[in-house]
Parts: sequence; C-alpha cells; structure tokens
Amino acid sequence: MINIEVAYALAHKQKIVQLQVAQGTHAREAALRSGLDQDFPGLDLQESPLGIFGKGIARPEEHCLEEGDRVEIYRPLLADPKEVRKQRAARAAQAKAAEAAQTTSAD
Repeated sequence: MINIEVAYALAHKQKIVQLQVAQGTHAREAALRSGLDQDFPGLDLQESPLGIFGKGIARPEEHCLEEGDRVEIYRPLLADPKEVRKQRAARAAQAKAAEAAQTTSAD
C-alpha cells in the first residue's frame, strides 16, 4: 500500500483527501475513490483533467501513482488563455488608436 492525496479546489472551497491505495493504482482510479464528487456537486471525476503536483497527466487512466503523490483534479478552462490575450491586445490597440485620434484632433 502507498499513501497519496487527492485534491480539488474552487475559489471559495478546497479539499484534500488522504488515501491508502495499492501499488499500481492509476490516477483516475484514485480520483474516483476520493469521493470528492460528493463534496462538490457537478464535479465529473470520470472526465476531469488530472495532474500530479501541478503537472498535467495526458492519460490518467494509465499513470501509476507513487508514494506521496498528490493527484490534482483540474477544473475545465472557461476561456482559452491565448484567445483572452488576443482580445486584451486588440482592446489595448483600439484604446491606443482612439487616444492617438483624440490627440491629433486636439492639435
């Protein structure tokens, strides 16, 4: 048996569950055994992305856990970070253009 943790967090609520699991247990299996979906309604442990200590796992159904691992259950992204940066840059460019137009018309 090995000792692991499974963690999930929202902005206002976090929980870490300590588990003892058999050697060879996969990350997805540990997440399912954690029971965190009982504490967080709407949490889909079958589909949620998982990671170990902040590093995402591509295939959590195949990733064997080691002593002391912390399985992290990630929330889905609400917006693509690249798209958000693009939109922010576009707004900044528009504001700069508007400011330049005001400066030119004031002269």
